[in-house]
Amino acid sequence: MSAEPLSLPTAARPAVAGLSLLAALAVAAFLGALAIGPFAIGPGRVLAVLWDAASGVPAGSGLLRERIIIMDVRLPRAVLGALVGAGTAVAGAMMQGVFRNALADPGLVGVAPGAALAAVAWVVFGGVLGALLPQSVQLLGLPLAAFLGGLATTLLIGRLATRDGRTSVATLLFAGLALGALASAGTGVMVFMASEQQTREFLFWTLGSLGGATWIKVGLAAPFIIALVVASPWLARGLDALALGEAEAFHVGIPVERLKRLAIIGVAAGVGASVAAAGVVGFIGLVVPHLARLALGPAHRVLLPASALLGAAVLLGADILARMLAAPAELPLGVVTALVGAPFFLWLLLRRRAFVG
Repeated sequence: MSAEPLSLPTAARPAVAGLSLLAALAVAAFLGALAIGPFAIGPGRVLAVLWDAASGVPAGSGLLRERIIIMDVRLPRAVLGALVGAGTAVAGAMMQGVFRNALADPGLVGVAPGAALAAVAWVVFGGVLGALLPQSVQLLGLPLAAFLGGLATTLLIGRLATRDGRTSVATLLFAGLALGALASAGTGVMVFMASEQQTREFLFWTLGSLGGATWIKVGLAAPFIIALVVASPWLARGLDALALGEAEAFHVGIPVERLKRLAIIGVAAGVGASVAAAGVVGFIGLVVPHLARLALGPAHRVLLPASALLGAAVLLGADILARMLAAPAELPLGVVTALVGAPFFLWLLLRRRAFVG
C-alpha cells in the first residue's frame, strides 16, 4: 500500500503562499537596506560580505570598505528597522483586535506620549542628572527614559481602566487619550524650557529616525519586540473570538480579562522599546495591519505574522527613502511614513463612512 503524500488543506495554501511572499519581500527590503545608500553596494558584494563575516573570514582588501559600511553602519540600522517595523505592526494588529476597531492604533494606550515626555525631560535635565549616574546609564539615558516613560504611562492607564479585576476597553481608550493629552502638554512645557540645541535634538527624535542605530540599541529593544512578535500567535484564537464580542468570547472559553491584559502589556513593552530605540514613527501600526488584512483576511493566526513581515518590509523601505530623497542629508523617518500613512488613513475613513452610509 503506497502512502499518499502529505498536503496542506486547500484553505491553508493561500495563507502559506501569502506569508512566503511577504517573507521574500522582507528579505529583499533588508538586503536593499544594506545595499542602497550614498555609497551603493551591489547585492552580490553585500552577500559576499555577510557570508565572510558569518564564516569568520577576514575581509580582503577589495571588500574591506564595504565590510565596514555594512557591518558597522548599515547592518545594525537594518536589524533595528526590521524589529521596530515588525513590533509596531504586530502591536497595531493586536490593538485593533482588542478594541474591535479597525482604526485603533498602538498610540491609544499612551506609549508614545508618555515616552516622548520622559525623553524630553531627559534631554532638558539629563545633563544635570547624568553627572550623578554611571557612564553606561548616561550613554543610554534617552532610550532608557523613553522606555520607562511609555511603560509607566501604560501601567497607569491600565490601573485606571481596571476595576474588580475587569478591564473596561472604553475606559482604557478614554484614559489613554486623556493621559496622552496630559503628557503632550507636559512635553510642550519641557520644550518651552529647553535650549535651542535641546529642542532640535528632541524634535528630530520625535519625528523618528534609525540614524543613531547601534548594536547596543538593538540589544535593548530586541528582547521586548521579539517577545511580542513570538508570543502574539498564542493570542490569535482569543482575538478572533473577541471580534464576536466579549460575552461571546467568554462563553467559548476565552479568558477575556487575561487576554486584554496580556495584549496591552505586550503592546506597551514592544512599542515602548521601539519608541525608545527609534523615536516616534507613526502610521505603521495603523496602515500595515490593514494591508495584511486586505491581502490575507482577518484571521489573527495569519494576520499577526503577516503584519510582522510586512511591517519590517515597509519600515525598511521607508528608511531607504528617508536616506535617499534628500541625500546626503536624511529625512526624519516619521515624515516619510506620515506622507504615506496619512493619505491611507483618510482613505480608510472615507471608505468606512461610505460603508456605514
